[in-house]
Amino acid sequence: MASTYSHEWRAVCDKFNNAQDLSELESRKDPENDPFRSKYKARELLREIYCSLKNFDVGENESVNDEADQRPTEQPVDGGMEEGFGRGHCGDSPAGSRAAKLGAVEYYLGVNHVETEELSAGEEHLMNCMTLLEKCSISPENVSLFIQVRDGQPPMDLTEFFVAEEKALPQQERTKRFEMAYTHTLYYLAQVYKNLEQYEKAGGYCHSTLQRQLEFNQFIPLEWAINAATLSQYYITKTLYMEGRHCLSAASVIAGLAGEVPSEAAAQESEAEAEKRDQLRQKRAEIARCWIKYCLNLLQDAKKLLEDNIGELDMDRQAELRATRLKEEEEKERGRKSAVLFGSSDTFDSICGLEEKVSCVFPVDFEEARAIFLVGQTYVNQAKEYFEMDGHVTDHIEILQDHSALFKALAFFEEDLERRCKMHKRRVDMMEPICKDLNAQYYLLVCRQLQFELAETYYEMMDLKLAVANKQDDLDAHTVKKFNHLCSSSTKFYQMFLDSVRSPEGKWPEKLEDEVLRPALVAKFRVARLHSRLISSSKTVQMENLNRALECYNFVVQYCKDNPEAKSAIETELELSEEMVSLLPLKINRIQANLASSN
Repeated sequence: MASTYSHEWRAVCDKFNNAQDLSELESRKDPENDPFRSKYKARELLREIYCSLKNFDVGENESVNDEADQRPTEQPVDGGMEEGFGRGHCGDSPAGSRAAKLGAVEYYLGVNHVETEELSAGEEHLMNCMTLLEKCSISPENVSLFIQVRDGQPPMDLTEFFVAEEKALPQQERTKRFEMAYTHTLYYLAQVYKNLEQYEKAGGYCHSTLQRQLEFNQFIPLEWAINAATLSQYYITKTLYMEGRHCLSAASVIAGLAGEVPSEAAAQESEAEAEKRDQLRQKRAEIARCWIKYCLNLLQDAKKLLEDNIGELDMDRQAELRATRLKEEEEKERGRKSAVLFGSSDTFDSICGLEEKVSCVFPVDFEEARAIFLVGQTYVNQAKEYFEMDGHVTDHIEILQDHSALFKALAFFEEDLERRCKMHKRRVDMMEPICKDLNAQYYLLVCRQLQFELAETYYEMMDLKLAVANKQDDLDAHTVKKFNHLCSSSTKFYQMFLDSVRSPEGKWPEKLEDEVLRPALVAKFRVARLHSRLISSSKTVQMENLNRALECYNFVVQYCKDNPEAKSAIETELELSEEMVSLLPLKINRIQANLASSN
């Protein structure tokens, strides 16, 4: 029986697919003198399906009205054919499921008759569908049918329970509110999945919510724009830069619908106008910050793909990425057509125009990276106009740090070492004055971040100057002075960072906190290296520098001995420190011996 049923059910499914093809595809080819030929063929198949369904799974308590089964095929399905079903079926019960399937056929027959201009017959089929469904509770199996068969008759809004009959909402308003309810459902689902940490589902529902808000004109421009910009940050973390760019472009365009920022006229400006002006400036600055993150992450992710094991540009990977990129762009574009895009007829062109101003593919050379950098820098300037140092200290510094990071990412693509060094100098120039002026008592974490980044930046400049010097036959006094200055500057800021870890009494903690463990040990390691790199013609100074270096290397080794759990945080540096602890004493002894012999 099971195999027979399965075979018969497959035949029904095939017949339904044929009916759909006839109605949706073949009907477009029907001649003008027989315009409904395919529709009529589809109708006959639907009637056959109905008869087959009536004979499936008829239990002893579910008798079927024989007269309904024997109706002439040219007549509408008899409204009494649901008499065989009891009242109050669960929508997902066998009886409820069969009622839904029969109702679906009634629905398609109704639509078929309407499309062939047989309106009264079409109405009767649709009413039959509704009568069937009234015997069942709503369930996931039949809810779509419930909604579609009542098309044109939107559900009553909740507020209408409490208004006089003459004040009932018109159908157009009911439809609008019903659509809003669905949009709100998507929004709530986005929040639920976000709290469940199912971020992919949350992002999908958020995207659909934003799209529907635009489609049905149910949005507040600034609020919508901020939500779209926020969604872009999720896409960026997934390296979905095309989607991220689209969200940001839409955010910028829709934010523009809120109007221009009013000019400041303190004498005439009311409190409400001042608040509106401030809100417009703030939200647009926040969107600009999201654009900065987009450009920065695009450059940084490209760097990860292209760098070799010592952090330099890998030419082979560059060639490989350039060769495969065109194919990937084409595949993305094909996928793009099936993605949910934002925008109405009024805004879509503006959104696309803004997208074209910045790439969404990984740059492979300096010129491509520079184009992305310049876009990011433009948004840095926009964001700083609102987030000024006076009143927005933390935000202003974060924007400067992002600007510095943009220069750092761009420098990776620059092949000329001197020009690369100048880019790092720009980073120093923007951060050093802030670091000096900031009160560490109130902004300890920010001060530490700036100190460590300045130390790293000077350290990178030192490495670059060393690489340039190694290409020269002889080092002139100016080059030596510049190199030593970079070493000393890096050491100074690393030491400032390390001093911030000490207690108010100046004592070093027996155990470093997790958030400063690696940075502090790396700082110690690099201070050691910097001391050993200082250039001096004096043997005494050389020995002093090497002793300081040895002291720092010893600190790293001893700390890891006392705290074995720290080893995993600093494996490479620890290995080199252990090696230097063995080698440096030999070098110091040689210098000491030379000093002794020269006296």
